[in-house]
Amino acid sequence: MRVAVQPAAFDLGAEVAAFAAGVRGAGAVVSFTGLVRDEGGTLSAMEIEHYPGMTEKAIAGIVAEAMARWALVDALVIHRHGRLFPGEAIMMVATAAPHRGDAFAAAEYLMDYLKSRAPFWKKELGAEGEVWVPARDADEDALKRW
Repeated sequence: MRVAVQPAAFDLGAEVAAFAAGVRGAGAVVSFTGLVRDEGGTLSAMEIEHYPGMTEKAIAGIVAEAMARWALVDALVIHRHGRLFPGEAIMMVATAAPHRGDAFAAAEYLMDYLKSRAPFWKKELGAEGEVWVPARDADEDALKRW
């Protein structure tokens, strides 16, 4: 299991390839990458803040829970912080399991957790000024299925 919270961009292909090369006993590797989106065409950048140490610990705890809940061989979470621009990769999740069902379910579980419970604070910067991103009901509702 690896959790990285970092300001630097990451190479998705290299991360997934290294992750897949390091797993033994897996028949499936699932990865998901989230991008900074600009739904209305007015986003200049997004700033993501976190508390070092607390954020990594919280994410590591949910990854450990996912590994215990599903038959995972390994898991990876990378999440960026700092100033990010539309189209940039903001985070990625990768899971490895003997079978695809567990790999997909665990990846979705991790994504739902990251969207609603991971201790990050996001501020959108645009032509109209700065706005803190509020919690979304849809993200909270997604947790109910777990």
